[in-house]
Amino acid sequence: MAIVDVYDINKKIVGKLELSDAVFDVDVKEYLIHEAVKVQLANRRAGTVAVKNRSAVSGSGKKPFKQKGTGGARQGCKRAPQYPGGGVAFGPQPKTYNLRMNKKARRAAICSALTLLFRENKLTVLNNLDLDTISTKGFVNVLDTFDLSKALIIADAGRNLELSARNVRDIKLSKPEALTIFDLMKFQNLMVTQDAVFKMEGALQS
Repeated sequence: MAIVDVYDINKKIVGKLELSDAVFDVDVKEYLIHEAVKVQLANRRAGTVAVKNRSAVSGSGKKPFKQKGTGGARQGCKRAPQYPGGGVAFGPQPKTYNLRMNKKARRAAICSALTLLFRENKLTVLNNLDLDTISTKGFVNVLDTFDLSKALIIADAGRNLELSARNVRDIKLSKPEALTIFDLMKFQNLMVTQDAVFKMEGALQS
């Protein structure tokens, strides 16, 4: 098993933690990571964009002029796309972009991403991340202590931590059960509490 140091918020080593090989030391499957990110981003799309075609535009369906004898091209109605205020031809309509990925493949993608972060020494484990007061400056000092500028933080955050972290740029605070592949790939570092590690391992191995 992989073993990592466990730090307190002052970057003092307070223990060791054995990481599960089934989560943090797997064969990295980049194609699964790509597929999982693509599925997550596709499922975020609302698909509600729409324009009016000639049947939806308000107006008369009467011919603007007679069929023959004018010397101009024949016309059916002023709601046609070539008229100002007419309908749009072949415009976007509501559609569903949802994609699916089976649970086993999705978990394998997350484990691959966690393995990459561990092997690149971008994983930091804390014994806890409890703050005594609401202080954005205090939270930023913790990040500076670990030299983290762009990080995903996984913890069962209390109110003090949530309010202290919510306005910090390039930092996202998330709960273990809300872990996503997109967040793991977007942020360059991962800071996670010891309790959160146990929850992640339990969820990814169940």
